[in-house]
Amino acid sequence: MHTIKKILIAPDSFKGSISAGEAADAIRRGLQKNPAVAPDATLLTTPIADGGEGTLEALVSPKSTYTATVTGTGGDKTNAAYGYIGKTAIIEMARAAGLTLVPEEKRNAATATTYGVGELIAAALNRGFRDILLTAGGSGTNDGGCGMLAALGASFTDKSGRNFVPTGGTLDRICAIDLSGLDPRLAACTVTVATDVKNPLLGPEGATYVYARQKGADETALSKMEAGMKHYAALIQQRCGRDVAIIPGCGAGGGIATPLLAFCGATIRSGIDAVLDAVSFTSLLHGADAVITGEGKIDRQSLYGKAISGVAQAAAAQGIPVYVLVGCIGDDKQALMDMGLTDIHAIGDIAPSSAYSMTHAGELLEQVAAQMTFD
Repeated sequence: MHTIKKILIAPDSFKGSISAGEAADAIRRGLQKNPAVAPDATLLTTPIADGGEGTLEALVSPKSTYTATVTGTGGDKTNAAYGYIGKTAIIEMARAAGLTLVPEEKRNAATATTYGVGELIAAALNRGFRDILLTAGGSGTNDGGCGMLAALGASFTDKSGRNFVPTGGTLDRICAIDLSGLDPRLAACTVTVATDVKNPLLGPEGATYVYARQKGADETALSKMEAGMKHYAALIQQRCGRDVAIIPGCGAGGGIATPLLAFCGATIRSGIDAVLDAVSFTSLLHGADAVITGEGKIDRQSLYGKAISGVAQAAAAQGIPVYVLVGCIGDDKQALMDMGLTDIHAIGDIAPSSAYSMTHAGELLEQVAAQMTFD
């Protein structure tokens, strides 16, 4: 065993328990007590997320955030935060169009809107940002990004020539999309949509049939919204000249990437890859003797496009061992380690109960980190 001089601490949140930042701080406190870690070691914390709900909190400190009053998921005004890393604005869709912004009994995918997401993007443009990272997780909408596009200056007309802002239940009413009023600053922007799902916009694996039920749609509404989404996708294709609806990930966030791909030159990236780029993760790894990451539960799915997998792959590229601290282990530990991890520690192993793990995750992470060994 050799003395460790630099460790990069990069956990995801332990959902339902503690945030990524709280987990990172707890691990750091434990490592400060660990005899295997040099007293003057560099313990660098960089909380991470996979691009879903909670990404803003993980990546951006409160001093690097702004708040704007925008239109919420259900049409009411809400205060939504967005942040920045360097020259990149971080916009978490769920802050303005999230599922949790509407009480469960009032959720309605047919009327929910992404208008507030467009207002957040406009707020970032007003502050001079031209590099935008939009995270598409946790949405309560199914409007194909129409609300967002309308807030950014596009207009939609029905067969009577009337302007309206389409929602998931009125996509079939769109007769024309006018982009002449679209905010010209978007032409100078680099827009990245971060998501960890691969769903296209349409079909049985698309936005409506996979996600709209949890957003308050019944079977009758699903078929109507799918027909409307198909109509909308055809209009988009006519307008931009390509079928963006088939792009993997286009179905994330109720289809919010669709107009950004079609009209704003956006790209879709794996959520964790986009996040790691935003925090300059490769640079942070330089000179590290070990990387510690973690989340509430690890299983095989964790190693396919999720936060832990992204961290492990980046570390492996530099030959740096990866240690994982989790709440519990959901698959065979050795099989998981064989997929590129050095060791896995579960706080559930030292907790009297799973409930205790949830309520005392910070102190348990600190205990485990204080006793870790590094081969």
